[in-house]
Amino acid sequence: MDKVVFLDRDGVINIEKDYLYKIEDFEFIDGVFSSLQYLQTLGFKFIIITNQSGIGRGYYTLEQYNILTLWMKEQFKQQGIDIVEVYCCPHAPDKNCSCRKPNIGMIEQASKILNIDYKNSWLIGDKSSDIQTAINANIKNTIQVRSGHKFDENNSKADYIVDSMKDIPNIIKE
Repeated sequence: MDKVVFLDRDGVINIEKDYLYKIEDFEFIDGVFSSLQYLQTLGFKFIIITNQSGIGRGYYTLEQYNILTLWMKEQFKQQGIDIVEVYCCPHAPDKNCSCRKPNIGMIEQASKILNIDYKNSWLIGDKSSDIQTAINANIKNTIQVRSGHKFDENNSKADYIVDSMKDIPNIIKE
């Protein structure tokens, strides 16, 4: 079975910028590469799941999103990090699709290519909808990071709350 770390993109991997789609605006959050390199040594695989309603709202195109995603995956590859897949929900919130977090459509897509060990997998996000996605998909371990959207820590359903990805090695040990 595959141990997977599901990662939100904006606010977790890169600095949160509303409706980010340009390479020149993309900034990795400090510690992302070293933390994923560490997790890879523990045998984790990586899937990025990201709501990209800017596509559905007409702010940018799926093609523009894909160009940025290919560039991002190449940056990870250059650091020796294998991103198995990046899934996105391109729909606006009012479309009531099955893929927009907190729905589990993107997790279900991942389960078609990996034999996911939900008990030993993790989801790392910055919003309550990310954490709720994990709960809805029976992913047992969750981390909410402060590096993205602000949230009420007293009402977070996450197992752990940390400043950013640089803190992940302090939480995930095996």
